[in-house]
Amino acid sequence: MPWTGLHWCVCCRQGFNLLGRDHAEKEEEESFELRNKDEVKSNGRRPLEAILSQPTRSPNGSCRLSDVSDEMKSLIVKKARPVVEEDPEVLVKGWLYREMGTGWCRLKRFWFRLSQDSLDYSSGPQSQQTLSSLVLTSLCCVLWPDKHTYRKTGYWSLCVYGRKHCYRLFTQHFNEAVHWACAIQKVIDSKPPLETPTQTLIREIEENKFNPEVVEHMYQHNPILRYSQSPLYAPLLPLPYGSLEHMHVRGKGYRSVREEAVRLFSGLQQLESVAEPIPLIQGLLQTCLDLPALRDELYAQAIKQTTHAHANTHTHTHSHANALVRAGRQERTNGEPATLALDNTHSLTHQQHPQTNGRAHTPAQAQTRAQAHAHLRYWQLLTCMSCTFLPSSSILKHLQFHLKRMQSESVDPEVESYGWFISEALGRTRGRDCVPSWGEIQQLMRRQELMCVVHYPGPAHCPLRISSHTTASQVVRRMRELLGLQDSLNTFALFEQTACWEKRAGSWEKLIGGSTIIADVLTKFENLSAKGSEGQRRLCFKLHCLMDTHNISAGSMEQLFLYEQCHEQVLRGQLPVCEADLVCLAALRLQAQLGDLSAAPPCPPPEQLFPQSLLLRPPSTTSSTPTGAPAAGAPSPDTTSLSRALLGSLWGRKRREQEEECTRNRLKEEAAAVMAAVAERWRGLAGLGRADCMTAYLSVMQQWAGFGSALYEVDLYVSSLGSFSGRLLLGVAASCVSLYQPGEAEPLDSFPIGQICSYGISDPHTLRISTGDRDLLLQTSQLTEIVHLMNAYLCATQRHLGKGDVTVTMETHPKLCNPLLQLPSHAV
Repeated sequence: MPWTGLHWCVCCRQGFNLLGRDHAEKEEEESFELRNKDEVKSNGRRPLEAILSQPTRSPNGSCRLSDVSDEMKSLIVKKARPVVEEDPEVLVKGWLYREMGTGWCRLKRFWFRLSQDSLDYSSGPQSQQTLSSLVLTSLCCVLWPDKHTYRKTGYWSLCVYGRKHCYRLFTQHFNEAVHWACAIQKVIDSKPPLETPTQTLIREIEENKFNPEVVEHMYQHNPILRYSQSPLYAPLLPLPYGSLEHMHVRGKGYRSVREEAVRLFSGLQQLESVAEPIPLIQGLLQTCLDLPALRDELYAQAIKQTTHAHANTHTHTHSHANALVRAGRQERTNGEPATLALDNTHSLTHQQHPQTNGRAHTPAQAQTRAQAHAHLRYWQLLTCMSCTFLPSSSILKHLQFHLKRMQSESVDPEVESYGWFISEALGRTRGRDCVPSWGEIQQLMRRQELMCVVHYPGPAHCPLRISSHTTASQVVRRMRELLGLQDSLNTFALFEQTACWEKRAGSWEKLIGGSTIIADVLTKFENLSAKGSEGQRRLCFKLHCLMDTHNISAGSMEQLFLYEQCHEQVLRGQLPVCEADLVCLAALRLQAQLGDLSAAPPCPPPEQLFPQSLLLRPPSTTSSTPTGAPAAGAPSPDTTSLSRALLGSLWGRKRREQEEECTRNRLKEEAAAVMAAVAERWRGLAGLGRADCMTAYLSVMQQWAGFGSALYEVDLYVSSLGSFSGRLLLGVAASCVSLYQPGEAEPLDSFPIGQICSYGISDPHTLRISTGDRDLLLQTSQLTEIVHLMNAYLCATQRHLGKGDVTVTMETHPKLCNPLLQLPSHAV
């Protein structure tokens, strides 16, 4: 019985401790021992300060302290204060737990002292022997305490990473952990930045770049600057010590940045031997995109592997290039012409002319060529890097100097071409969001542009050549020039579109921002296709802002754009069109696409002519049998409950199948009747041309007062209910912003652009539009598209009117003053 009670007490205490940690129980404000040399306890004394009182003579005649000599007084004081003298160089000291291995006793208590140079610990405050010391430099780092570790272990932890040691420290008090972390970080920040030998040499090369003899002497006497086949054991540039557990790339298997730098060089050397270098190049680039601290390091390593000493002309790449050129000259002398080209692996290969005398190359020549081809892989990697991300200013200057040096000294025309290409790319590259795709890397290794196909309304498309730096706005400008739309008052944009059509508006296409790099969009398409994503994605050039819908000439390319986009809105069911008008529009569509009915090919399916909401209407009549009444053959009341349940389930399934069959038959009958009416109207349009059909189609659409508006599904915030309710359509046009009930032609409310004071985003799914005395709060999944369109309309209006002052402001502050905006940040 006593053992049971003791076990129950221990379990309950442990459970209450865990419960307190899970609910973030507030800690008691406890001070830790000797946190700072300047701290004083609340009673006015230091922690180890002793109190001396003057003893008085007792009645029995014992002596007073005043009768004792001065030597005896000093001896009494020394015996009363057996304290170690305080070190003025110690900033913080106190007890902390350190993790010691993985045994059963993992945490061990030590006395830690933080000075301006190191973090030391000993067995106790009186101990003069330092058990271990961690020297603090500018490369050390501190991981701050996190709540996850506290809930798991019951301790607040902080990690201090040094060059040789890592201290994982624990304490039970959060304020103590934060105090130590702040103090250690302050010491690290006060240290001067460290320089590696490579960094020092790069600085000296920059200082002596106009003295070629000094620079060549540096390259000859410092092997760290030149190509090497040996592995790298430390980074070339100063990188912080420590782990990456606190970063967002925790799940990708990365180690510390210093370890990743060494692994980068190992991957760099593998480029010489792999048959297909593209996956390895993509892996190196992805690592640098995930860990920006390694970008300068990879540039430094690539510069090292493409560098040779000028005086040593028989080593490394330069010797291979000379041998290759000499071999080519010898073949041309013997009447065997030779050319240099890129093979399927995009390496420099030797293609022999078909008309040769069959002379084979010697093994030495073949080895020389293979080595030259392998060394070009470094230049190909450097080309891909220059089109993906830029180094810092100091490494960029060193890279530009390296490229000029190699262009002036190299005898290999391929190296010179890569140097020119990289120099040009460095002046145009901005930050990329994605690693270049397989096709883009293939073109970069050939130093060629990438082919891009842009679709526009209708079945037409236009192939364009783009580079790794081409933006969406540049593509839009080129498409307007190719299609003759330079003088149009309307504005155009590029959209990301899927091949499969969806029922909901905007769910199958997305606006591409003007500053977006098109190569990143193509890379995303390739990645989604590799993952088996549904729908084939493509780029589409479309109308974005309809500033002028009345002065569009018949038969023009601009009318085709407007006609196709109006038809898309009809298919989505956004426009308030009656059934009679839908039949008329379908007949005009067939006449414009196929011509006269007599000579037309088979009619397209109804899904390409009518909205889904019309084709999938619910049945108008229901079954005459009540839900609870049994039909003929139903079980009798005296059957068991199990049999009644089984028979009821079977009957319910059979009834549902019958209802679905009736619905399908009814839809077929209605579709046949509708298509018959469409055929009748189509027959009456015989002889009408394509341009006339499009004009008639648009004239029917222009009967709607909101013609030209882009429609988005939104939820309106109702202040009386205190929540979002009611699915509405937000129409954004050049002149106003309106709210429509689905299927209604007249707007519920309309706000002219001139009355809108501001608009902005209050949370990830909520849009606020202020009109002076009113505020509209709208929730939508297409928030970005709406804001982009309103910004585009505002800019286009100011440009056409020649106004320089902004009359509508875009709210960007996350805290808006209206009380209606105190809403949840999740979608309703």
